[in-house]
Amino acid sequence: MNPNIERLKLIFVAAFVVLVLGALVWQVGWILPQKNCESARKWWDGERRVCAQPVLISDITGRTIGDKSAEAAAKAAIGRTPAPKAP
Repeated sequence: MNPNIERLKLIFVAAFVVLVLGALVWQVGWILPQKNCESARKWWDGERRVCAQPVLISDITGRTIGDKSAEAAAKAAIGRTPAPKAP
């Protein structure tokens, strides 16, 4: 067979392998962590590839939410369970 055809075949096979490995690295390194973070109801920063825990403003300021149903809804929205009630 023509050596140029053999060389081209090897080049295309190598390019295919590199592209498949690149897609695998993309899936494992970027897509799977993002999906895991979002399924845990956290914030995903794609630029830095960081999974962050959302924080309620009331946790930072120390103010409590006056409406208990709104507080429970806010805690449920970020994936926290309400604190147990005091006896």
